[in-house]
Amino acid sequence: MTRNTRSPVELPAEVSVINVGLPLFADALREQGVPVQPVDWRIPAGGDLDLVAALEELYGPRSDAIETANAEVLRRLNEGVPQLVDVTPAATVLSRLPDLTLLHCGPALDWNDVCDPLRRSMRAAAVAESWAGDVEAADRLLAEGAIGLEPAYRYDTVVPMASAIGPSAPLMVVDNTAGNTRAFAPINQGPGDTPWFGRDTPMAIDRLNLLQQIAGPMLRAVVQATGPIDLWALAAQGVQIGDDMHMRTQGTTSLLVRNILPALAALPDDGRVEFARFLAGNHMFFLNLAMAAAKSVALWAEKVTGSSIVTTMCRNGTTYGIRLAGSDKMFQSPAPPIADALYYEDYGPESAAMDIGDSAILELVGLGGAAAAGSPAVAGFVGGTMADAAAITEQMALICAGRSSRFKLPTWDNAGTPLGVDVRRVVETATTPRITTGVLHVSSGVGQIGAGVASAPSECFQDAVRALAAHRP
Repeated sequence: MTRNTRSPVELPAEVSVINVGLPLFADALREQGVPVQPVDWRIPAGGDLDLVAALEELYGPRSDAIETANAEVLRRLNEGVPQLVDVTPAATVLSRLPDLTLLHCGPALDWNDVCDPLRRSMRAAAVAESWAGDVEAADRLLAEGAIGLEPAYRYDTVVPMASAIGPSAPLMVVDNTAGNTRAFAPINQGPGDTPWFGRDTPMAIDRLNLLQQIAGPMLRAVVQATGPIDLWALAAQGVQIGDDMHMRTQGTTSLLVRNILPALAALPDDGRVEFARFLAGNHMFFLNLAMAAAKSVALWAEKVTGSSIVTTMCRNGTTYGIRLAGSDKMFQSPAPPIADALYYEDYGPESAAMDIGDSAILELVGLGGAAAAGSPAVAGFVGGTMADAAAITEQMALICAGRSSRFKLPTWDNAGTPLGVDVRRVVETATTPRITTGVLHVSSGVGQIGAGVASAPSECFQDAVRALAAHRP
């Protein structure tokens, strides 16, 4: 009988660990001074077998075709050249718009399903159009169906927050010269007592009249004097100085005003001071321009078929909708609450309306939540540190197919912002887009009560994955 003479195993004096999955174990090792590299692994699609099967199809047999389509979508989102070329009443450029019809944010909905802030905005718009003498009469016309409702996206238009616009509303016309696409957005109404914040007071209606009678014509004269204005060139500078282009646009608004100052000074005396006062008090003025610019490049990307990248993302306070490039199908879920928010004094989550507005299109083109890592203003709403803001951008990077070559963040190693939300990645990682946004009161009509970051609902993305897998090109 032979005795085992193998030497005993010597354990290493120092251990480094790769932790896969639950961060709790990594945290425990760190507390003991052990070097640890966490790997954020999670069960694909939350373990839903139908979704896993759909992902296997999209990442497997269909992968080559989808990646080819996605590369072209990313190119178009990245290389579009949106320019402000005109400002004109909606009726002059939206020829398909039916009579007595308001355009609203988000997916289509009936009056009975319209949330309170959007109802107030619709009533204010109806009075500003002279369809009703007061908001009570406007409410009756809307309830009876005498005034029609159409989602703005059907008319290549984007409207922020609880916006509703009629044919007299001045629209900013943005051309994407690279893709020969055109998009529209109303002039931003500014802060305070305004319909886009869910107000229908006399002052709110006066603001709409100001836009129609003074701001619209004045801004048109400015654009005619300056010629086309390259919006992405301005936005790229704005991202460098702390704008995310969704929650904060102060820097880019200032850049725009500086660029058009000679044309502003040359405006006729009648209304010039009032228009200048409106611009000076509107730190969100560039928001609507950024939205129209994003829509113009998204419209170009939408022409690509067979892609898994989201090119429409909008909400109306009741429902949340997305569309994929090359598809007319709107996948919808209930609009979510804005979970991470700071509120004005005397308000809280119980007072907040659901997520609302077409501005979520910004997150699809490398702005908003995708640019949060460069914005101290966003950081203040999500924990207070730049690391908290960077976590939002990193989360967006997890679900995006590429990076912007135009929007770069100095505080994020000068990397390009995440670009092109891939519905496959959203479902695989159970991680939905993060949208920087304002918070409106759910019912009182007091307007904005805070701001924060909303997470998109997962159901509409899951439905989009199932539909994409089921479709046979």
